[in-house]
Amino acid sequence: MRSEAGGAGGQPGYRPLWVEEPARRRRLPDPVRDAAVRAVLIIAVTLIQAVVAFLCAMAGSWLAFPMVLSSVVSTVVATWGALDVWVTRQVWNQRNGVVSAPSSTARALRRERRRTRREERAAERRQERIRRHGGAGQLSHS
Repeated sequence: MRSEAGGAGGQPGYRPLWVEEPARRRRLPDPVRDAAVRAVLIIAVTLIQAVVAFLCAMAGSWLAFPMVLSSVVSTVVATWGALDVWVTRQVWNQRNGVVSAPSSTARALRRERRRTRREERAAERRQERIRRHGGAGQLSHS
């Protein structure tokens, strides 16, 4: 008999169901992921329509012609969906900089901007400290 108060962690043979591992690749940005999900759903519907159209054609059903037409339209829409993923990804990369690589100029630019912002904040803090102390420690008040 197991006691409920002991919990799963107290059992000697306890093994978790899964072990967290760090991701191999970074997660896609939200707009790109949204476009990718939309494209996958559209492509899945297109493939289902194509299969139904094929089966209707093989069975000689009256539904074959409308299904073939809708499959053609869906193929155009699915192509647009795949292109949408590519364009959204390109736009996101262009707006938010390239993925940082050791030789990337974007990384150096961001580092430089961070450094200047840090220096500006430090200068503002120094000025605020001087104002609070009434200029004590300064040779002249300007």
